[in-house]
Amino acid sequence: VDEILEDKAKFIDQDHSRATYAKKIYKEESQIDWNEDASKIIGKINGLFPYPGAAFSFNGERYKILKAEISNGVGQVGEIISDQLEVACNNNQSIKILEIQRQGKRPQKINEFMLDFLKIYDDFQRAKDVLSESKINADGLNSILKNMESLMEKYNVEPIDALGEIFDPNFHEAISIVSDSTLDDNTITKEIRKGYISQKKILRPTLVEISKKENDE
Repeated sequence: VDEILEDKAKFIDQDHSRATYAKKIYKEESQIDWNEDASKIIGKINGLFPYPGAAFSFNGERYKILKAEISNGVGQVGEIISDQLEVACNNNQSIKILEIQRQGKRPQKINEFMLDFLKIYDDFQRAKDVLSESKINADGLNSILKNMESLMEKYNVEPIDALGEIFDPNFHEAISIVSDSTLDDNTITKEIRKGYISQKKILRPTLVEISKKENDE
């Protein structure tokens, strides 16, 4: 590239008589094998971008990796070893996924992917609560929620406990205030939406209601 920019590059005409068509790339060839070296996997990701894209399967769905970089994380091959969606590969290396696309969905940065996952988890949790209040069997939902919680644990995603704590803008977002003379100012009286943290990084704050003492007259 430097020689091209400096006008020093020497170009050679292609011998068209020796040219051949590139073979068709089949979907199974785009499947990522985590047993390969990280450099080979990165080559596949870059080489098959944007179509057909290098991909892996999880829970029966196909996920394309659009952007990734080599890292030095160590773990069992194919295992997610950090909350940044870093996957262990061969030869004590890893791939850190930067952008991903779930089958049939738009491309997403990893933080966006996790936030969407948490929204889906919230929806299932609300559905379970409604069924429980109506005394309807929720075993199916419980099973789904357990699987999702196992995945969150694998990502080191933990809930931010807030109830009864003093409001902290680093972890909480106040959207409601209630008067209560029995509590210290800024005591969290209600969790409106659970927040989550992963390895000291806030994925989303907990939405809360806080207390204020009534003014003395």
